[in-house]
This record gives sequence, structure tokens and C-alpha cells, in this order.
Amino acid sequence: MKASELKDLSTSDLNELLIENKSTLSKLKINHKIAELENPIQIRDTRKTIARINTELRSRNLQVAK
Repeated sequence: MKASELKDLSTSDLNELLIENKSTLSKLKINHKIAELENPIQIRDTRKTIARINTELRSRNLQVAK
């Protein structure tokens, strides 16, 4: 998911998406430990999506604080 797409979402949607992606990441990591994933780049992409969501949430919190 691109940063521009995340800016259009509400804060509650971002929080839900963050929880969902964290869950997905943990499942991917466990599955990768047990047996190789078909596409291990999914782990990297999920981590980057989580970082993008956290960045957007942080920028919104800073704007509210001003």
C-alpha cells in the first residue's frame, strides 16, 4: 500500500490496518520458519507497509499536538 493511499484513510482505519498487518507479519514469519514461503518478499513488503502506517499515524499525532 502506498503512502498516498494511506493519507486518504481515517485514523481508525489505519489502526485496524496496522493490527491486521502485524498479525499477517507474525503468521508469515512463523510459516517461513516451518517451511519456505512461496514468496518470501511478502515479509519485507508487510514490514514496509507497517512502517508506512506508523509514519502516517505519527505525523497525524504531531499535527494534532501543534
